[in-house]
Amino acid sequence: MKPDKQEERRTQIEDAAYRMLGERGYSGTSMQAIAKAAKASNETLYNWYGDKKGLMAALIARNTEVVRAALAENDADDPLDQLARLGPILLGMVLGPRAVALNRAAAADPSGDLGRAISAGGREVVAPMITAIMARAIAEGPLHGTAEDLAQLYLTLLIGDLQIRRVTGAMDVPTSEFCRDRAAGSLHHIQNLTR
Repeated sequence: MKPDKQEERRTQIEDAAYRMLGERGYSGTSMQAIAKAAKASNETLYNWYGDKKGLMAALIARNTEVVRAALAENDADDPLDQLARLGPILLGMVLGPRAVALNRAAAADPSGDLGRAISAGGREVVAPMITAIMARAIAEGPLHGTAEDLAQLYLTLLIGDLQIRRVTGAMDVPTSEFCRDRAAGSLHHIQNLTR
């Protein structure tokens, strides 16, 4: 299969997986149901993803890739400028429909498997990237403190309880303006707190 066709097929499968998660939750979603919904063969799913955990890891990695790409695009920039551009993208991703679907399914998963996968492929990937930006900001002078503490504080200020509010339905999908304003405010608070 040609790479562009394979990518199109992966997108169809992943879209079907999100639909199944929304309709049936993690426990009720099977590779067979996803294959049927995507009009794909079970063999394709198992060859590409291994099993349901592998497919969920691929969904998580695809979401995280948005953040990784934004960081890679601006990795030589001033660290505060980099955070200013990253914040709205990160917030939009974690509050977007795909992350919400994964988090809702994880909340209803009594095994905890999906929650651990989200943490491993999401926060445990993104937090070190933000920590590295904070380390640069400390080394270059605009921020003071420890990189780990500043990264944790930044994520807390940026995301707060918004993710929970989205997952529980207490908050609608945020606008890009909301994400920009929230990210700018978070960065402003970090700068004020570390002077």
